[in-house]
Amino acid sequence: MGHGLPVLAAGLLLAAAVAASLTASRLRLPALVLFLGIGMAVGSDGAGWVRFDDYDVARNAGVLALALILFDGGLGTGAKELQPVIRPALRLAVFGTIGVALFTGLAAALILGMPIKHALLLGAILASTDSAAVFALVRNSPLRRRITRTLEGESGFNDPVAVLLVLGLIGWIVEPGWGLWNLVDLLARQLLGGVLIGIGAGRLAIRALERLPLPAPGLYPVTSLAAAALSFGGAEAVGGSGFLAVYLTGLVIADAPIQARSTIAVFHEGAAWTAQIGLFLMLGLLVSPGRLSAVATEGIVLTVIALGARPAAALLATCRGQFSLPERLVLGWAGLRGAVPVVLATFPVTAGVSRGDALFSIVFIVVLLTTVVQGSTLEPLARRLHVTTPEPARRRAQRDRRVPAEIVEYAVSAVDGVVGRRVASLGLPAHSVVDAVVRDGEAIPAEGSLRIAAGDRLRLLVRHEAARDVAALLARWERGDAAPLAA
Repeated sequence: MGHGLPVLAAGLLLAAAVAASLTASRLRLPALVLFLGIGMAVGSDGAGWVRFDDYDVARNAGVLALALILFDGGLGTGAKELQPVIRPALRLAVFGTIGVALFTGLAAALILGMPIKHALLLGAILASTDSAAVFALVRNSPLRRRITRTLEGESGFNDPVAVLLVLGLIGWIVEPGWGLWNLVDLLARQLLGGVLIGIGAGRLAIRALERLPLPAPGLYPVTSLAAAALSFGGAEAVGGSGFLAVYLTGLVIADAPIQARSTIAVFHEGAAWTAQIGLFLMLGLLVSPGRLSAVATEGIVLTVIALGARPAAALLATCRGQFSLPERLVLGWAGLRGAVPVVLATFPVTAGVSRGDALFSIVFIVVLLTTVVQGSTLEPLARRLHVTTPEPARRRAQRDRRVPAEIVEYAVSAVDGVVGRRVASLGLPAHSVVDAVVRDGEAIPAEGSLRIAAGDRLRLLVRHEAARDVAALLARWERGDAAPLAA
């Protein structure tokens, strides 16, 4: 009985979270809001069924959960798919995150009268988007592919930037003599260690998954999980960014023709969902509604500031690029906050920053309100600005190690450059061909004289050596350019 009750409680909480995800999808709300609500409802200030107030445990468990989520995000994206939008994704991840931190922090200092160091720390905590929330949102949304790819890339890369800002500002507050040189040293070690370990672990994992004759299919996900652990732990051990490393490892593995790909993908998707649900439930348990009421005014004011800071920073970060103004507005509005800022808010508490618990409560209020507002209005805004496609724009590729090719589905929108063109004149690279055209739910043979119409789905058969050129061509189609790539 001693072991049975905790397991029963965990099972009931997970079952409630699954039911909440179904409810959230019908209400068009981010599921994380309901996960947090369940945690608060059964916590010490709610029904009192589960008591949890350990910030150290929350921080450590939160970091591990985010690592699992980021690894799955990398596996589900792939470096080749990010390549056409890597520059705007990095600009958003770096300059957009820094811009949100500065704008929010300075506004908090001026409007709320907070000490400048604490205000900037609060801005840095609120600057990161949540990878779990963004991945879950965009992979089933009708947003254009280049928008979804940019958001996925940004959400994977901006976590290390936000962590770096938070650690640097905490050092500035609690450590005498902390200066610019310390920040530069921290930046260099975090980025260099994260990049080298992440790419190296990914390449080693590919060799193992390609060559090891494992005796059971279930061992392949164990191998990929080991790669994620080695990447994250190895980077942290040398002072690098574990978040950056584990995301890069996932990106590298995603592009390789490895064995048991579907088994690995399904396993890590399930692990990421379990980590996401457990993380949000735990953070809900950690929150005290009584403490929230004490900082409600500050939380509401900062919510308004944060809702304006993200779009403003995104507009500046994407002022030079391939996106139209409506697309840039959607990129700004789609920066959902979630578990990442709440986990980062435990850092000041465990580091002994004064009023760290108040900062945690303020961050929780801002995350909850901004997520509800942005998550529930993103798709209506995108449709109103005409930056959506007829179907979820996330491309799904099926690969088989024995056949060095993949099937790529491309949903044609009304603004794509291929509308009205014949199949024979699409200008596809060598080693790629239109296998079929799906129109009104029926597959049509891809004859050369067939004209492409808005709403069609093109099924492309692409050999691996042509994948990069095809991805670049699809990106040009999305921009309204149907010209083939230069030889």
